[in-house]
Amino acid sequence: MSRPERVLIAGPSGLIEVFVEADNSATGIALIAHPHPLFGGTAEHKVVTTLARAFREHGCHTLRPNFRGVGASEGEHDHGGLETDDLLAVLEYAWLRFGNMPVYLAGFSFGAFVITRLAKRLQDAGNPALRLVLVGTAAGYVEGARHYTSEAVAADTVVIHGAEDETVPLKNVLEWALPLNLPVVVIPGADHFFHGRLQLIRDIVQRALAPPRPVMPK
Repeated sequence: MSRPERVLIAGPSGLIEVFVEADNSATGIALIAHPHPLFGGTAEHKVVTTLARAFREHGCHTLRPNFRGVGASEGEHDHGGLETDDLLAVLEYAWLRFGNMPVYLAGFSFGAFVITRLAKRLQDAGNPALRLVLVGTAAGYVEGARHYTSEAVAADTVVIHGAEDETVPLKNVLEWALPLNLPVVVIPGADHFFHGRLQLIRDIVQRALAPPRPVMPK
């Protein structure tokens, strides 16, 4: 596979570094957000690249931006506020480059939290994403005295969490999902970073995005 294209686009607080993998036959755009930038999160994280691979196999152009302050992305960390603006700028770049294709949004950990904010903004603007995939979603109180209020998401959102997540306890995500009647796919034995279980994430996403099988007449 060829190396991703590295582009620098104009964002609200300066340049945003984005890794783009384009496909001439693509029929959608997938924007994938990485984990917390103050704790080593980058667009090259294995969960993020696993998600990107699943979306490429589904026929999408994929874009993996580095949040502000990571890599060549300019600006300072803003706990998800300005990061949402940055993701919108990346999405607008994608639409300008690839056309007004259906959009898939995905994120891991802090990135999943920011993706819920972006999804709400698109929904409120009357241009909702086609599908969301959230992995290890930052919700509620997590280690480091951080608290995340993730937004409500569509009922068909794919939510994946590790049963042994030591960073975002499973109960946090279940408490967030409960009032939304939102199913959560729990991977037994998986920690926050899904060590040894990345293939499961890819398989779950591929099954969720696959077209429904035709119903055979009786």
